[in-house]
Amino acid sequence: MISDFLDTLEFSLSITGPIFVILGLGAWLRRIGLLNDAFIEVGSRLVFNVTLPALLFISVSKTRLDATANFALIGFGAAATLLVWGASGLTARLAVRAARDRGVVVQGIFRSNMAIIGLAYCVNAYGEPGLAAASLYVGLVTILYNVLSVVSLSASLQSSHGVGRIIRSVALNPLIIGILLALPVSISGLRLPAVLLQAGEYFAQMTLPLALLCTGAALDFRSLRHDPRDAVLAASGKLVVVPLLFVLAGAALGFRGMELGILLLMSSAPSAAAGYVMVRAMGGNAALAANIVALTTVGSLFSTSGGIVILRSMGLM
Repeated sequence: MISDFLDTLEFSLSITGPIFVILGLGAWLRRIGLLNDAFIEVGSRLVFNVTLPALLFISVSKTRLDATANFALIGFGAAATLLVWGASGLTARLAVRAARDRGVVVQGIFRSNMAIIGLAYCVNAYGEPGLAAASLYVGLVTILYNVLSVVSLSASLQSSHGVGRIIRSVALNPLIIGILLALPVSISGLRLPAVLLQAGEYFAQMTLPLALLCTGAALDFRSLRHDPRDAVLAASGKLVVVPLLFVLAGAALGFRGMELGILLLMSSAPSAAAGYVMVRAMGGNAALAANIVALTTVGSLFSTSGGIVILRSMGLM
């Protein structure tokens, strides 16, 4: 019994441990001055605009969608995201005092950092099959994230962002473009030139280490000293309530093994750093958004490990 538990714990740490190490390394390198704000900004832009789209393109283009695409899983993820978004909106209305901050809290609860930390979890847990299964999930649910984030922030900030602007932001999202370009390649079975494929692999392999270094270097807990109440509320919802709802509902609908594991790993990923960028661009409470990202990034390592231990001990993952 003890050996089974230790095996499960070892498996859990093999997923979250490397993430923790690279995040910690990023924070330490920032502390000693080897990484600075310019590196974080440029590195984050490089990841979002080039290397992460390359990772998703390579992953999707190399897979047979008819064999690996799990549209039931994607449909469940989208439906569950809508449910969580509605529930978090109601919670924010009742619990967040400042109306302008409610959209920030809502986004902090429902929007996961799937494309960086969620994918890293899946790769560590399941390797290439996990990456292939999670890539399409990330791409399609990311579209929903962008739309719901704009709606929530616009409502709380009482700003106007029309349907055209939302469609434009989704259409120009590099992650979506990378996946859409890969779909014809995957469906047709076209073999990419070896040179192009190898170059893409180089970019893809750069993605997760660089993204995690930038995330770790950007963590800043100093502003939490002032008023952490709303940030703690969002972090509690993101790290505990959301994964619990996804896993319980997914298990009830029959998802098991890697499918249920992906639901846990994606839903327990921290709040998306892109959410902070959006809040800042729209004139919202950027400090609150940054606090939510920082709290959930560190907290996710522990809550995800706990979730993995529980599911593995029950034989569900």
